[in-house]
Amino acid sequence: MFTLAIEAQLRAHVAMLAGSIGERHVLRPRALAAAADYITAEWRAQGYAPGLEAYVVDGHTCANLIAERPGRTLDEILLIGAHYDTVRGSPGADDNASGVAGLLELSRMFTELEPERTVRFVAFTNEEPPFCFTEHMGSAVHAKAARARNERIVLMVSLEMLGYYDERPGSQHYPPLFRWFYPDRGNFLGFVGDLRSRGMMRRTAVAFRRASDLPLETCATFRLIPGIGWSDHGPFWQQGYRAFMATDTAVHRNPFYHTAGDVPQTLDYGRFTRAIEGLAGCFMRIAMKEGGIPP
Repeated sequence: MFTLAIEAQLRAHVAMLAGSIGERHVLRPRALAAAADYITAEWRAQGYAPGLEAYVVDGHTCANLIAERPGRTLDEILLIGAHYDTVRGSPGADDNASGVAGLLELSRMFTELEPERTVRFVAFTNEEPPFCFTEHMGSAVHAKAARARNERIVLMVSLEMLGYYDERPGSQHYPPLFRWFYPDRGNFLGFVGDLRSRGMMRRTAVAFRRASDLPLETCATFRLIPGIGWSDHGPFWQQGYRAFMATDTAVHRNPFYHTAGDVPQTLDYGRFTRAIEGLAGCFMRIAMKEGGIPP
């Protein structure tokens, strides 16, 4: 029953963001603001007091949205983030309404928990071109500000496309050489990080597998490999924080990536729900300082 409730909520969030609101970025400011208003209203309904991290880019006011569940250890933070903007020309169901939907359901689950560590949920803006890899990414703004405040973020996880799965042989693709080490079916969730975050990511993966039967693959490798740092975890690496991405592997699996075809009907909500249940389980262990995650 609980699983069905989560699935219904995920469907509703994706339908609103990628269906009713649709394409959303700084050149469609009303849509971007509507998405921000929706996320903020959801968090208020869950009992949070959302914060706004506003900044200006080329005359456009942009904002990250923040909700926190304070922990007993206030100086230790688990940060979970997802970007709510889309690339131009796409309604962005998987990229990244799925990440935001997951973020909203994870924050809902944490309302019943009294964590040891503070859990910060952030909806980032400006992850997509032309802002990716620049100082104007919402995650870059937040990571830089966190470092300036000397915040102790023990782990940052970027939720980047969580809803597309394909059981067909040959449906999963990889950068060169990786195909020899990973499955050829796109039926799993991936954890992707750099070498420095490897130990923490692997311990998190153990907790995920205890909480969900959805297949999980992990990859910790060099940052220079294309795609490894292509999300909101990248700027946190640059500020010296450990971070990784939870993903359905995006362009390496989803044929609708960055197209007008990235619509709500293409997502697999059953597997998407299993992914969120697994992420909830491992994030709660981190928040409660259970099982040595992280050390």
